[in-house]
Amino acid sequence: MTSPLRTKAKAKARTGSAVTKKRVAKRSATRKRPMRKDPKGGLTAVGRRFFAEKEGSHLKPGVTGPADTPEKMKRKGSFLRRHFAHLRGPLRDERGRPTRLALSAHAWGEPVPKTAAAAARLAAKGTRLLERCARARKNAISGATQSKRVSRGR
Repeated sequence: MTSPLRTKAKAKARTGSAVTKKRVAKRSATRKRPMRKDPKGGLTAVGRRFFAEKEGSHLKPGVTGPADTPEKMKRKGSFLRRHFAHLRGPLRDERGRPTRLALSAHAWGEPVPKTAAAAARLAAKGTRLLERCARARKNAISGATQSKRVSRGR
């Protein structure tokens, strides 16, 4: 004859496993939604498309490679200045993990800042990129003016 304690334990184990299966099924159903936020920082392509449809925004992925054109310099420099010159939140959460603000630097090909000083260095880099962009545009405009003068024979 089985003891009443054993039958209760078996019944509990059976109901517990059924509940666990439901929880697992519920979790997996929610995970089927496409990820909009990249766990490494920034948005995924799905996330950019979502905001384009929802708000009409024209988001582009971050400039991860070298900022070698004036457009790339301007975009990356503006991003770095906007997000890291005056921090709008912490760079680490209470458990010491980087926040979305800090991870956004990774999405743009920069090291993830851990301190305010590291964020200030990123902001300074943004300033330098914007200055380089302005010089490149100025040189392009003056170069175009000089080529017009030469072609007209002046």
